[in-house]
Amino acid sequence: MFNKVNRQESRQRKHERLRKKVMGTAERPRMAIYRSLRHFHVQIIDDVAGKTLLGVSTQDPEMKGTAKSFANAAGAKRVGELVARRALDRKIENVVFDRGGYIYHGVVKALADSARGAGLKF
Repeated sequence: MFNKVNRQESRQRKHERLRKKVMGTAERPRMAIYRSLRHFHVQIIDDVAGKTLLGVSTQDPEMKGTAKSFANAAGAKRVGELVARRALDRKIENVVFDRGGYIYHGVVKALADSARGAGLKF
């Protein structure tokens, strides 16, 4: 017999390994992402102070009604642009990217590339 792989537990283990290396400070906060089946959530976090500086998701009022589905690369691009715009408004230019245990591919890569294209540096 074989044990079935639990993807959520596997992602959590990867995220714990990643968090040992990635830490956000006031000068360079951590941009953490969470991806569900229907939505994306992005937070910019100062780990030293233990504060969330900014949070954006596809459920944000600015994003509502703009697309039928957000769980694709187009939705990820919109979220990346929105988080970059709001971060630059709050004078946050440099961040550390926390991919949350997800593979840097597909929608995660689209979100990161659109945030970079909108002006965030990481």
